[in-house]
Amino acid sequence: MINRRKFTQFLGLTAGSMMFPAFVVNAKTYLTIEQAKNLLWDGAAMTQIPLELTKQQAKAIQSASDVRVRNKTLHVWKVQGGGWFIVDQIIGKHENIDMAFAYHEDGTVKGFEIMTYRETYGYEVANPKWRAQFHGKNFSQHLKLDHQIKNISGATLSCRHITDGINRLNHTWKLVLQNLA
Repeated sequence: MINRRKFTQFLGLTAGSMMFPAFVVNAKTYLTIEQAKNLLWDGAAMTQIPLELTKQQAKAIQSASDVRVRNKTLHVWKVQGGGWFIVDQIIGKHENIDMAFAYHEDGTVKGFEIMTYRETYGYEVANPKWRAQFHGKNFSQHLKLDHQIKNISGATLSCRHITDGINRLNHTWKLVLQNLA
């Protein structure tokens, strides 16, 4: 004979567990900072530049790029012979994506790499063919998903946020980094 109280508790716990499903986070680390530096700049010598954006700089970047500046502390290296290496975080759908960016001396995108991807889906943004769309782009073009940049079905928010992040960094180069050269 089944105890009615225990059966009711069992049903309540079962129903409650269905209301709060467990989320599994699949973080995948592709590169360290050093590996990204070597991949994007072939081992070129770099000097790290401590950089904290002022309120005015952050506001100007936000205004020019239409993207909120979430972190005023930038992780930037000046590449010997010209160019920049930047490590930044961009929000995917729910989680941060750690990324490394290379900019030529004239502010055009040389390339970028995903260092750590924490989302459960949308990892297709790591595809080199998709990332190559950004090469040669700069602050003079406001990049838009589905216009200059092709979307990836199933990774729309990651695609949009990476595009926004590159727009923000393009204007960061124009308004801040080019003046440090």
